[in-house]
Amino acid sequence: MAKKSDKELDAGLLKQFDSLKQKHPDALLLFREGDFYRLYKEDAVKAALILGIATADKLTSSIEKKIKTAEFPTVALDTYLPKLIRAGERVAICDRLEVVEKVRKNEEPTLSNNTDMAKKSKEKKEKAVQEEPAKTVKNAAGEKPAKEKKVEAQAEAKSEQKAEVKQERKPREPQMVTAAGEKVTHGHAYQSKANPEEWYFTAKMDGKQLKPQRMDAADLAAYQKKEMTVPQLMERYYPTKLMPKVSEESFKMPKSIAGPEGNISVEKFNVYKEKDEQRADYGKYKFYAQIGDSKMSAVASRQDLNAYFDRVMTPAQLVEKNFGERLHLKSAYEKYQLPEGIDER
Repeated sequence: MAKKSDKELDAGLLKQFDSLKQKHPDALLLFREGDFYRLYKEDAVKAALILGIATADKLTSSIEKKIKTAEFPTVALDTYLPKLIRAGERVAICDRLEVVEKVRKNEEPTLSNNTDMAKKSKEKKEKAVQEEPAKTVKNAAGEKPAKEKKVEAQAEAKSEQKAEVKQERKPREPQMVTAAGEKVTHGHAYQSKANPEEWYFTAKMDGKQLKPQRMDAADLAAYQKKEMTVPQLMERYYPTKLMPKVSEESFKMPKSIAGPEGNISVEKFNVYKEKDEQRADYGKYKFYAQIGDSKMSAVASRQDLNAYFDRVMTPAQLVEKNFGERLHLKSAYEKYQLPEGIDER
């Protein structure tokens, strides 16, 4: 008989889960079972991804079918519930004891959005069973006490109000959008724990955290006084992230650039880290280029490295900038020209 009762409870619980999901498809249902909160089916999979917890396969004894479950201790509710809310999820908490009692009476459980509501509903139910046996008999026939109907109506109304508030809440707008259409969010400055005198600026682009950049003291002061905005700090510390990207085709080799006596062919171009400990530039990142039969390298500046990896400058442009003098390119000598109006004597 005990096994049969367990089968009925399993079937009843899943039936109630499916019923509640139809009414509240956008809510995660947490069923309290002893010292744990448990989720079922698609709720279990979604919560496991957000919370970083494992899922398990539960074999339902009534229908001999496996379903996904996930659980965590009730003492961890204060830790996990905020994570679910911050992830944009609605959460409804159901007391398993109420489910068990109501499955035996073919009743529908009360949906609750907080633990206090669940406890009050449970106390009212137990009191009704102990003090009013006549009403309990009516419950078995499918009727609910007026007080319990009122509690359920309040819970449903509160759930609907929260759903309306969520619909009205507008998604957070990005602080800026780059020329390539990438969204910049969460730009902020923070103090180093290792060295409190150092401050760093960082931001997220399309959800990806950028490498923190040490801030200049003047920039930090201006930012703290709200005289410098996040877009201005992005231009200061991540300029290449904001520039338009060049085409993939422009990165294919070989490339032809204009030389002093005709076109020059760039056969190869890449970046490497110097591993020869005997060299003065050991450990630094360098550009390597093969121009015709000649091979050459040069230490790359941070700006040029970022321009290469962020693909806002082509290899041909970087060759011209870093190897222009060695190749005797006309553009390399423009910086040596005298300003207009000055006698060349």
